[in-house]
Amino acid sequence: MAAEIHSRPQSSRPVLLSKIEGHQDAVTTALLIPKEDGVITASEDRTIRVWLKRDSGQYWPSIYHTMASPCSAMAYHHDSRRVFVGQDDGAVMEFHVSEDFNKMNFIKTYPAHQNRVSAIIFSLATEWMVSTGHDKCVSWMCTRNGDLLGRHFFTSWASCLQYDFDTQYAFVGDYSGQITLLKLEQNTCSVITTLKGHEGSIACLWWDPIQRLLFSGASDNSIIMWDIGGRKGRTLLLQGHHDRVQSLCYLQLTRQLVSCSSDGGIAVWNMDVSREEAPQWLESDSCQKCEQPFFWNIKQMWDTKTLGLRQHHCRKCGQAVCGKCSSKRSSYPIMGFEFQVRMCDSCYDSIKEEDRTSLATFHEGKHNISHMSMDVARGLMVTCGTDRVVKIWDMTPVVGCSLATGFSPH
Repeated sequence: MAAEIHSRPQSSRPVLLSKIEGHQDAVTTALLIPKEDGVITASEDRTIRVWLKRDSGQYWPSIYHTMASPCSAMAYHHDSRRVFVGQDDGAVMEFHVSEDFNKMNFIKTYPAHQNRVSAIIFSLATEWMVSTGHDKCVSWMCTRNGDLLGRHFFTSWASCLQYDFDTQYAFVGDYSGQITLLKLEQNTCSVITTLKGHEGSIACLWWDPIQRLLFSGASDNSIIMWDIGGRKGRTLLLQGHHDRVQSLCYLQLTRQLVSCSSDGGIAVWNMDVSREEAPQWLESDSCQKCEQPFFWNIKQMWDTKTLGLRQHHCRKCGQAVCGKCSSKRSSYPIMGFEFQVRMCDSCYDSIKEEDRTSLATFHEGKHNISHMSMDVARGLMVTCGTDRVVKIWDMTPVVGCSLATGFSPH
């Protein structure tokens, strides 16, 4: 069911400590148990399992519980040992786990959604269970009596959720590529703002309440950092993945962002540098370098007796340019472009070799990753996916510090 991989060599890559096998279908969520050598997993095979590390070094299931419907989301609150499991049928079930993690008692069922549950967050202070689902809504329910407090509907599937416990703000990403910021009240809510920047569905969100930064990953393979705390709404674009960004975790202590994509890519981004915002793309009827008309500019084509050209955009300055004036490609990590992108000739010439130095490290998880979570205090990460495998990683060689002691090289 589980195997110990190897000891921890000194390297600059994530170290695979263990992998857990045993689920019969895709593992939708895997969570590390704080201060314990254990993992809680939920799967499309309708089971929720608690795996504890034995003296042999292997992980064995101490709890195996079968649900009525495939498990699609999960939240675990360690101090109260409460587990909330979202299902494909829209229900959320609450359990209480014993102190020795060998028994799990059913508490109640919440009729939270009419379709697949996509994300769950539990707030002990308000005794709320907040969830999103494919019925295009976010709902919040009272965990004391199981009553529905409120719902808010969107135009698309609600795919992911983050929550600010102090202000009761909820961030909801959806399949249209939009993020909605809501202020939740006891029986109502208000829309604060909407964030638009992705060209694909939002797959994951991460909220850092200290710096008030929101990170979003999407099916357009990109990450956007939204500065919610002010600074005139500054946004930073990060492009380094080659597939859908599925999970995010920001390490506030070291100013690093860890992201995982569905092709198994694991990226660690250095956010402790002064980055530049990507420019807005400019629109023009002709190339802003050579002034040749684009193909829809019928009048200029007729006047100059020339064929229209295809419009492109320089990723550094945002100008609308033709292919001849943007024939060069370059990475530009300070603006988030970790692989080569289109540049106009003048911007390409302005980039120095040191400007191409990467501000992220990229690693191969060697399995499809649909979900990732981290135990920041111990520098551990767990990943899971459609290959039914759960992997536990030591991330301290990558983040370059002992997170438990609070030492940072920055």
